[in-house]
Amino acid sequence: MTCSSPTLQGEMEMRSTIKKEEMGQPPPSSWEFHATGPRNLSNPGWRDLIRSSWRDPNYRRIAMSCFVQAAYLLELDRQENRAAKHALAPNWWKPFKYKLVRPLIDARDGSIYGALLEWDQLAALSDLIVVKPQGAPKAVLALRGTVLKQLTVVRDLEDDFRFFARESLRGSVRFTGALEVLKSAVNKHGSNNVCIAGHSLGAGFALQAGKTLAKDGTFVECHLFNPPSVSLGMGLRKIQEKADKVLKRYISGSSSNAGETCGPREEREVVSEVGEEKLINEVKRWVPNLYINSCDYICCFYADGSGVATVTTEKHNGHSEARSKLYISAKGPRKFLEAHGLQQWWSDDSELHLAAHDSKLMYRHLKSLYVEES
Repeated sequence: MTCSSPTLQGEMEMRSTIKKEEMGQPPPSSWEFHATGPRNLSNPGWRDLIRSSWRDPNYRRIAMSCFVQAAYLLELDRQENRAAKHALAPNWWKPFKYKLVRPLIDARDGSIYGALLEWDQLAALSDLIVVKPQGAPKAVLALRGTVLKQLTVVRDLEDDFRFFARESLRGSVRFTGALEVLKSAVNKHGSNNVCIAGHSLGAGFALQAGKTLAKDGTFVECHLFNPPSVSLGMGLRKIQEKADKVLKRYISGSSSNAGETCGPREEREVVSEVGEEKLINEVKRWVPNLYINSCDYICCFYADGSGVATVTTEKHNGHSEARSKLYISAKGPRKFLEAHGLQQWWSDDSELHLAAHDSKLMYRHLKSLYVEES
């Protein structure tokens, strides 16, 4: 009986992998759809003509997260020189009966940072789907986040630092490209038939592009997975707000006693609440969907109205008045890398809760659409 050492066995496996690559067969990948994709995803069929899967919010979330994963894999396929027949990305949109019509390419380094997908009627006919199911978008713009690989890391980090310093992605070449593609899709299909989705940095681009169209009265469905909330600008603003509160408290305390200031303060609060209600009725016209893991410190400041990351199981009592739909992962991963990952959002055992209170940070984003900043 012969026994091979772990070193020898590893060397044999490496030689086998090299041999497969020489024969044109790619090595096994952890991002094969059948290995890491949704487990219990139902294939679209003729039943969708009666009851569309796209009406289910969970199915919609899973589909959007898979489309964003496809955007990541388009860039990884490019970097690893995978030929079309061995590419990983197509398997993440084909099960939903979509096709790639345009990759978003950064002309400076050739990297792919997004993908425009459209409903594939020919593929749908193979499953006896003669018309597009109700609720299924005609086009989806999916934007990836940061890829820490040599061929794209410089441009990715450049936009990461742009957001960190300015809390805005305007001025980015990639933002300009994404906005142009989104406008083109809206012109072709209509705003009601177009969605935009992104993860991490890509969610930042999606939010910025969606806001830009909303300012012109064009509202597209928006799905934001782990959108970045941490920025230098936000930190400085919080410090300034705290300093202003301390200064106002000191001035009011030194000029009058508490009883004298109570009346005017309450009156100001009533006026503020009236203005707030009026603002809510305006901003609810555009309702982006945010998917947050409170253990992810990159996006956690969206998770609570006070800016503190918490998980709530309380349901919202008036969806029509929600300024944003904020879904918080109740049983998601707790370690940072997994908590910031995209995979949790297509997981079959995901348990999400709709936040009882709107995000203060998201409210500020939406407020800028309708109110001139002083």
